[in-house]
Amino acid sequence: MFESAAALAQEHADLEREMGDPAVASDPDRLREVNKRYAALGPTVTAYGEWVSATEDLGAARELAAEDDSFAAEVPALETAADEAADRLRRLLIPRDPDDDRDVILEVKAGEGGDESALFAGDLLRMYLRYAEQRGWRTEVLDATETDLGGYKDVQVSVKSRGNPQPGEGPWARLKYEGGVHRVQRVPVTETQGRIHTSAAGVWVMPEAEEVEVTIDPNDLRIDVFRSSGPGGQSVNTTDSAVRITHLPTGTVVSCQNEKSQLQNREAAMRVLRARLHQMAVDEANAASADIRASQVRTVDRSERIRTYNFPENRLSDHRTGFKAYNLDTVLGGELDAVVESAMSADEAARLEALGEGTA
Repeated sequence: MFESAAALAQEHADLEREMGDPAVASDPDRLREVNKRYAALGPTVTAYGEWVSATEDLGAARELAAEDDSFAAEVPALETAADEAADRLRRLLIPRDPDDDRDVILEVKAGEGGDESALFAGDLLRMYLRYAEQRGWRTEVLDATETDLGGYKDVQVSVKSRGNPQPGEGPWARLKYEGGVHRVQRVPVTETQGRIHTSAAGVWVMPEAEEVEVTIDPNDLRIDVFRSSGPGGQSVNTTDSAVRITHLPTGTVVSCQNEKSQLQNREAAMRVLRARLHQMAVDEANAASADIRASQVRTVDRSERIRTYNFPENRLSDHRTGFKAYNLDTVLGGELDAVVESAMSADEAARLEALGEGTA
């Protein structure tokens, strides 16, 4: 397994030389690609160097221990250090999701529960916006359908990183586990008897695809324009600037009305459509992948109930990992790292187990 780390270390060195090549420096696309790959390999190469150093120190101590008891006394500590270095490297060598560095399009949609569900969808939206802000990501609301009470029937947001994120730090790497049904238990603002209600909202997270990655035949699209409307049907635009795009081969429908112009809404709708078509292609490929099936956390089934937010007990429960937190107010304020990392750890453990089975 660690032989692959040596190959990655060599690739890292080759990329470093390539960055000094004037031909690469004058090609922005190639330079960006090289920089991204170089940064992604950095942690693994560092861990590989630490493992090599630790194993060499251990080997030397064992060799000298036969002649000098002082070296024999050092062996247990060096064995521990070598094991820890091996474990760090092993985790970094787990096959990564190729989309981990991507930006995402995140959609929150109200489900059962009427106005209360729409208000909860708004709570989830604010949670993700605050989380993105804490991590230094940029967000842009692509489209939103609001309700009279300030909730959302449906909202789509673009989340983008700044620069080249480290492995496991990109928007997709951390937000992909959010997809599914989020259930809330609380007393709705519309409840006069003080009874606790249960409602839900759905979250769908998709890696954003570049235009060159998804080929869309213009002849496969039906594009309709209509007048934008706000809460309660109140007109917010006097022109037909809203756009609805139907991808005929798949039946995928995307609409956007947030922007002032038809052109801007069309561009936003195409971004969402590309992301959906890309995700559909990835889902089809993953359906036959043992690595994906081995993951107990990641799912593309939007009907799966993944989390419950219990307001009376200030408790959040993740049904996939068993994670519980009794600081629901803080989590909804954007402190999502502990929740996300519980899912990442469970996914990593499942992949490690699958990797062990594959190398047995």
